[in-house]
Amino acid sequence: MRGRNFVRIGTVAAERRFNAALRAVIAALNEIPAPSMIIGGIAVIASGVPRETIDIDGTVLGRSTTPEDVVKTFEHHAIRPRIPDALQFAHERQVLLLRHDPSGVTVEISFAWLPFEEKALGRAREMTLEGVVARIALPEDLIVYKAAAWRDRDRSDIERLLALHWGQIDLQRVRSLIGEIAEALDDAKRLDQFDAIVERARRSL
Repeated sequence: MRGRNFVRIGTVAAERRFNAALRAVIAALNEIPAPSMIIGGIAVIASGVPRETIDIDGTVLGRSTTPEDVVKTFEHHAIRPRIPDALQFAHERQVLLLRHDPSGVTVEISFAWLPFEEKALGRAREMTLEGVVARIALPEDLIVYKAAAWRDRDRSDIERLLALHWGQIDLQRVRSLIGEIAEALDDAKRLDQFDAIVERARRSL
């Protein structure tokens, strides 16, 4: 994939820095003896949606590793904690806040514990990004991840992923999972808003 799809700053130097960070993150994830994959903006782009991103998100199966082990592996690739109490934060919030030192690109690695997340890890597909084989979340699972975050960018990503991969998405499964998210967050409107996104995507076909 071309680096210019990934960075907000359209300079060759910025693209090279970002792509170096992406290769380092993928290499580190591939070394961890636990299921892992790329999620977030990179995965959305890899799924065919043209957009920009300036950071890198990944996830690993929480019951198969620890924050300490993940940090140790990532440090071998010049990716280090970007906050003083990163390990404590990871144990409390289940996410490691990191930075690729040579490029300054920020990295977030979340720990997956939910049954949906474990299943998504098992379904991940292999793709080659910047010359390195990476495991990438499927579009259907990305939609559920995006529905949990639910920012403006996430809702836009959902609509575009639906329109692009309509025939490959199990809408009943996705809607059921989003309903569980909405119930857990006590957000009665989220499912109706998702239905409206689905309808817009349907009309765009």
